Amino acid sequence: MSDSAQNGRAPPLSGAPLAILTVAVAISTFMEVLDLTIVNVSVPHIAGSLGVSAQEGTWAISSYSLASAVMQPLTGWIAKQFGEARTFCISVLLFVAMSMLCGLATSMPMLVVARLLQGAGSGPMVALSMALLLNNYPDAKKGIALAVWAMTVVIAPIFGPILGGWITDNYSWPWIFYINVPVGLLAAVVTWSLLRNRESKIVRTPIDMVGLVLLVLGVGCLQFMLDNGNDKDWFASPMILVLGITALVALVFFVAWELTDKHPIVELHLFAKRNFTIGVTALSLGMVAFFGINVVFPLWLQIDLGYTATWAGLATAPVGILAFLISPIIGKNIQKLELRAVTTFAFIVFGWTSIWFASFPSDATFGQLIVPRFLMGIGIACFFVPLNQVIVSGLKPEEIASASGLANFFRTIAASFSTAVTVTIWQHRGDYHHAVLAEHLNATSPATQSYVGHLQAMGVSAAKAWSVIEGVVTREALTLAVNDVFLLCAMLFFAMIPIIWLAKPPFGNAGAAAVH
Repeated sequence: MSDSAQNGRAPPLSGAPLAILTVAVAISTFMEVLDLTIVNVSVPHIAGSLGVSAQEGTWAISSYSLASAVMQPLTGWIAKQFGEARTFCISVLLFVAMSMLCGLATSMPMLVVARLLQGAGSGPMVALSMALLLNNYPDAKKGIALAVWAMTVVIAPIFGPILGGWITDNYSWPWIFYINVPVGLLAAVVTWSLLRNRESKIVRTPIDMVGLVLLVLGVGCLQFMLDNGNDKDWFASPMILVLGITALVALVFFVAWELTDKHPIVELHLFAKRNFTIGVTALSLGMVAFFGINVVFPLWLQIDLGYTATWAGLATAPVGILAFLISPIIGKNIQKLELRAVTTFAFIVFGWTSIWFASFPSDATFGQLIVPRFLMGIGIACFFVPLNQVIVSGLKPEEIASASGLANFFRTIAASFSTAVTVTIWQHRGDYHHAVLAEHLNATSPATQSYVGHLQAMGVSAAKAWSVIEGVVTREALTLAVNDVFLLCAMLFFAMIPIIWLAKPPFGNAGAAAVH
């Protein structure tokens, strides 16, 4: 008897309906994940258009990520109350409606509220996209479902800045939101038409109001702290200190409450499953290192090397090529592979390319930079697809939504943490290297005198020459600092290798309950 029959679910889809569902779910997921990064490059344009500072403009990013982070761990509970397909489609429609409102915003408060509600719609979308694919794919092809899901989730943030920059430069910033409308509507209509008669079992449970309040308070404060910590000089700021303490206290009480409540709003019992815990741990730490590289690299290109946002995006994008090509191969053969070995290989590739990046000087060419970026794509396919298989191995179909929601929550928080910490480290290491390099600069130094003389011979005044030297020192300091970040990320990648070997095979079919 099939797993679907054993769990009272409809048999898997096949043929054209399965292909159409895959496309619909994939494009909606791509759209949602894309929105995490597409706004980033457009913040200056948005701020200028709405008459606010660039710092105030970042609220368009923070409000979205905050609401999304809160909703992700709630996905499992919400899906049980209303059904997975219904919850997914409603989330997509809310996302679409708020995207339209974002584009029509005439003030920053209006945009922030719309982005907040858009983020609330986005939270369940990614988690439920995995659940819908796994629960409607045949057991033999669940690896393909994971591969499709991983490709959309991982590659979309890479292309977000490129697409956002192009749309903003050639049209206007509201169109980064308007493009979601036809895509989302089509995805919602197609998904509901295919799954309305295949809805998951609905289980009504009382609302855990205490747990909900603690979760919203804890996650909200944590996300806001991570989004603003670097700008506020972290715990030197009373606001960041209060946010950190509040988040810690609220989340500690939340965990204690959920473990003892009869109807918990978040299924923390999933962490009692070894593979889920190991998989989520490896995924979170991997995202800290991976996202750190992907945040600092384009910043370095633009701030230090003088790249435009579009060219920085083009230098970043090659990482998605091999990931796109290899992910389906990994997914198709996932039952034949030793997933811990594949993930180990991914960590080695990530670590090796990170060390490669750390060797580049400030005059590295575009061609030099994209080669390791291109090869890093191998690691993406070998990291995300196997790890998600490990996370859902041994879980019942009805547990997938909760598991995916929790995993995506930790992935999101890890990315936010990485963004905040790596940028801080880069800035602090840049200040350190600048101070060290500046020690060797003085008017009596033969090397300095020679360089000043060289500049003066080129027609540069003495005062201007020292300004040029300061620019060179800053450039080299930031390059040395970014090299430090790359090396730190490489060390983290290598340190994660023993962790994944704590997972216990067999890993079985994704979303098929293991025999205990």
